[in-house]
Amino acid sequence: MRIRPYIPERDFDIIKTWITQPREHAMWCANIMQFPLNRDDFEKVMNDIAQRCGDSPYVATTDEGRPVGFFCYSVNCETNAGKFKFVMVDPEMRGRGIGKEMLRLAAKYAFEITKADMVDLIVFSPNIGAKKCYESVGFTETESDSAPFSYNGETWKRCYMVMRNGGK
Repeated sequence: MRIRPYIPERDFDIIKTWITQPREHAMWCANIMQFPLNRDDFEKVMNDIAQRCGDSPYVATTDEGRPVGFFCYSVNCETNAGKFKFVMVDPEMRGRGIGKEMLRLAAKYAFEITKADMVDLIVFSPNIGAKKCYESVGFTETESDSAPFSYNGETWKRCYMVMRNGGK
């Protein structure tokens, strides 16, 4: 697997097919983006989080270059904490360890290249598969918030998860 910067012209038309259900979309992005994904809105959100938070989008590919995963990453230089957002894997590749491998590489980048002391992410409570994936690579839940997200009559807690560099 390889990690490289997201290239809109090469990657968007592939990534937009990975989330096909409104509930899955809400779990992925908290409905920050339109469903189904469209290029203009996606790029607007990517540009906004780049400006506000310093996020950069990345794609995980097979060794042959086929996109199989996506995430955004930023590091806060004041706190030396990294943050992952919008983590997703091609549904055809789920259950094969792709998410784990992508997160291991992403964490390695965060710790070794950006020198973050820790990285964190948020996952909604009903997204059990994603939460298990994050735990399997070393993330631990630190808290669940008291201001849950509502989706079609459901209430989802935001689970805050963290991984520390070297187990610190």
